[in-house]
Amino acid sequence: MQITRGWLAEARRVASPNCNERPQGEISALVIHAISLPPGEFGSDAIERLFTNRLDGAAHGYFRTLEGLRVSAHLLIRRDGELVQFVPFERRAWHAGRSRWFDGERERVELNDFSIGIELEGDDVQPYRDAQYRALARVVASLLDNYPQLTAQRITGHARIAPLRKSDPGPCFDWAYFRQRLAAKR
Repeated sequence: MQITRGWLAEARRVASPNCNERPQGEISALVIHAISLPPGEFGSDAIERLFTNRLDGAAHGYFRTLEGLRVSAHLLIRRDGELVQFVPFERRAWHAGRSRWFDGERERVELNDFSIGIELEGDDVQPYRDAQYRALARVVASLLDNYPQLTAQRITGHARIAPLRKSDPGPCFDWAYFRQRLAAKR
């Protein structure tokens, strides 16, 4: 996959205002997330609306809990494998929130500063689809080729960096299968 100025050529672009400059310009970690809006429902434009500050709180009772929230991710992988990019990889997307992680050398905080955030359309209950694993492996292989500080060992889930707040990508995410798919792309 081609990456030009931080944008994936194969992804549909939906620019989010919820980003800013990386303090050090570092890209050395990748965080895998899961999202469904409303929870447990897939296929609507609600995720895109959330990441672009256009989610109507009156459209669903759950959406009221998200009013005023300013979040984004670099990339969303829909259930059918479609790629939607919100923020160029060189910019800081607001995906990790308060976070802490031991990267193998030292404890790091505020992962938004140096990580790429990829959302999978999913939840803690329903298995992810093969199209999502295939797309994720292709994207991550390209990211590893383009950003030398990023390694396969520096890929983690949201639950590992914010364990008291988050559970994603959840128990239905098959880490072994993802790593197998990624190894086949390398």
